[in-house]
Amino acid sequence: MNSVNERIKHIRTVLNLSQKEFSKEVFLSQSSLTDIETGLREVNDRILYIISSQFNLNMEWLKSGKGEIFNEKKTDIRIKHLLNIYEKLDKTLQNYLIEQSESLLKIQNENTITKK
Repeated sequence: MNSVNERIKHIRTVLNLSQKEFSKEVFLSQSSLTDIETGLREVNDRILYIISSQFNLNMEWLKSGKGEIFNEKKTDIRIKHLLNIYEKLDKTLQNYLIEQSESLLKIQNENTITKK
């Protein structure tokens, strides 16, 4: 990923967001985002700031590719990603995901108790 345009597309795909979903989050039209991702449109600092703020990205990485992708609060972006997946599931699978999460928490708690 040599260009900021490629990094923006990379973030969108990592977050499992469509162009429509991502563009809505960063207050761009879908066609503007397409132009950015394909390199037809330059990215100004205002757009970079919005993208960085919305997804908790390291501005240095976004501009240059150097450093960590996410700022320190990595859990924020992971929670957003999980919610995005959850919202795309039908009700039956949403309930299944909740049940499995509760089971994992129970296992974790049991393992924590036995390790003490």
